[in-house]
Amino acid sequence: MSDILSLDRVSYSYPGGRPVLRDVSLSVAAGRSIGLVGQSGSGKSTILKLLLGLMRPQTGNVLFDGARLDLSDQQMMRTYRRSVQAVFQDPYASLDPRQKVQAIVSEPLRALGVGGDRRFMVVAALRSVGLDADILDRFPAAFSGGQRQRIAIARAIVAGPRVVLADEAVSALDLTTKVRVVDLFRDLARETTLLFVSHDLGVVASLCDEIVILDGGRIVEAGPTRAILAAPAHAYTQQLLASVPRLPDFVSGAPSP
Repeated sequence: MSDILSLDRVSYSYPGGRPVLRDVSLSVAAGRSIGLVGQSGSGKSTILKLLLGLMRPQTGNVLFDGARLDLSDQQMMRTYRRSVQAVFQDPYASLDPRQKVQAIVSEPLRALGVGGDRRFMVVAALRSVGLDADILDRFPAAFSGGQRQRIAIARAIVAGPRVVLADEAVSALDLTTKVRVVDLFRDLARETTLLFVSHDLGVVASLCDEIVILDGGRIVEAGPTRAILAAPAHAYTQQLLASVPRLPDFVSGAPSP
């Protein structure tokens, strides 16, 4: 199974010299769902920015299909942008309130110059997340948080990406809505490669084949989700697991702490 994305011994420090990532290596293999778990300040957001091509590592490399990602190579970056799309945390902030759903979901198609019947593609993406075509002419203010996040997911998948990066994509939702959106991500993970960034061990356990535990800018444990949750080897993983008295009911098949 080949890696689509990887970090190869990446380190990064913000101004002032505070290290955020320390010699991090991470692989995202085709067809897998990977959960990246850590508390605030662990380096999750920095990894996401690197994988989105929003900044360069100070040491090490971001690799795309085994080649170093070159942010100055326009042709490579166009291919990369189509291949890697993201869903962000806040469904109220991630959608332009001045645009209708048709424009929001079709934005990647326009930006990437994707040809074909764009309206058909938008409707297909919306239907895949459980929304009907009759919402195309409505504005984001007309929708609940869960519906907005479904629209955001439709936007992420409309161009047929190979990888979806989800950044705390259910943390801003109420529990009932979270369960439904987690189910949607579970379906999505069967169709594409998913990297799900979260501080919520329960959600990651329900979604991901593999788990990566990040603490203080280092990967302290990584491997199959079931194996790690059944017998965590690192003290930080044990601490995270102990902080969840019982994984939520929607974590089907995951081992209980």
